Amino acid sequence: MAIEVGTKAPDFELKDNHGRTVRLSDFHGEKNVVLLFYPFAFTGVCTGELCELRDNLPTFVNDDTQLLAVSNDSIHTLRVFAEQEGLDYPLLSDFWKHGETSRAYGVFDEDKGCAVRGTFIIDKEGVVRWTVVNALPDARDLDAYVKALQTL
Repeated sequence: MAIEVGTKAPDFELKDNHGRTVRLSDFHGEKNVVLLFYPFAFTGVCTGELCELRDNLPTFVNDDTQLLAVSNDSIHTLRVFAEQEGLDYPLLSDFWKHGETSRAYGVFDEDKGCAVRGTFIIDKEGVVRWTVVNALPDARDLDAYVKALQTL
């Protein structure tokens, strides 16, 4: 079960596709965070979603907002994926300890060994203000989280 709106977002420390450490708490007091979990790099629906974000990047990476995309892939896989698709935002690896952050947010599918499509909008104080969770084959509606961001 995914964490609910109004809940303090669990902090995490993950490596991005360049091997840099990223913590949710790094953005507290500074930026709202769109935290997006997706199953795997190089899959059709995931690639489509992440490229749609790339094509609308100023909405999700700006002075007020930071996009963080998390999968259970290794940082090496994420580096190649980002380079191939031209993704200029952090792709975070929840590879080891496998799925620890995905589990903390309640979006890890134990049977499949990966995160489902969970999106969390976290305000500058670290509180979840909006969330949606889709099944593995179901792409998210980008406009829904654009509207949610506009309410902050």
